[in-house]
Amino acid sequence: MPVTEGTVPFHGHRTWYRTVGTGRSGLLPLLVVGGGPGCPHDYLSDLSALYEETSRQVVFYDQIGCGRSDHPDDPSLWVMPTFVDEVAAVRAALGLDRCHLLGHSWGSQIALEYVLTRPTGLVGLVLAGPIADAPAYQAETRRLKDSLPEDVRETLDRHEAAGTTDSDAYQAAAMAFYQRWMCRLDPWPAHVVRSFTSIRPDVYETLWGRTEWNLTGNLRDWDVTARLGEIDLPVLVTTGRHDVATPALVRPLVDGIRGAEWVVFEWSAHLPTVEEPERYRAVLAEFLAAAERPAVAHAA
Repeated sequence: MPVTEGTVPFHGHRTWYRTVGTGRSGLLPLLVVGGGPGCPHDYLSDLSALYEETSRQVVFYDQIGCGRSDHPDDPSLWVMPTFVDEVAAVRAALGLDRCHLLGHSWGSQIALEYVLTRPTGLVGLVLAGPIADAPAYQAETRRLKDSLPEDVRETLDRHEAAGTTDSDAYQAAAMAFYQRWMCRLDPWPAHVVRSFTSIRPDVYETLWGRTEWNLTGNLRDWDVTARLGEIDLPVLVTTGRHDVATPALVRPLVDGIRGAEWVVFEWSAHLPTVEEPERYRAVLAEFLAAAERPAVAHAA
């Protein structure tokens, strides 16, 4: 499998990338925007097999501030425009003039903001476990947290009130949430563990907050629901049946984007790319191929 790694200059720093495949198959590349914030791309690496299965090039990168990219100590960078600009910088540096874009979780927020800048050359958009409304997401994650067993809820609440969320007891209780609505595999695969144990806390907290259900960061009021009607390209939305991105969150997004297709993966939580990887890639490959057909096919 041909793999190329390198860095592109960005805001005086370096963003690391990894391309799988040569891009000479005639199929358009897929640029993958990972979740987090502050989480390296490794957990999405199952998508690499898309090249072996279809000869489509797949491009990953670690967002600035995490993984193999530079880790600047500059809180002013941890705002949405930084990450929207980074997508444009990666595309330009790698010559991705025409491509598809896949954003997962926090990466879906970046992808939505980027698409709303009306960039040229995007052919298809995939929103995986997406978020279009941060306050609504907080309400849903609080509802999910409140459905946990009483002793787990009590542990979470007690340590959050005391500011001791680094304790082993709190981390164990938080895993009860993540094992229900993030990834239901037991144990978690190594590449998922690698990503989630490498999240950069200051980036996550500055942008999002200390927990999934208590948004205090720069994105706490973020909401693009009213602008979804501006999106004018083929869109695939994917979620798991047990996803932290619940139907209450996803239905308004799907309804807001004209012609959006929504596929639910029955045996997955937030990571169907990991929990049902073969089926996920099959659904993805079919959508990307359809999005590349002449525009008349989409109007039919």
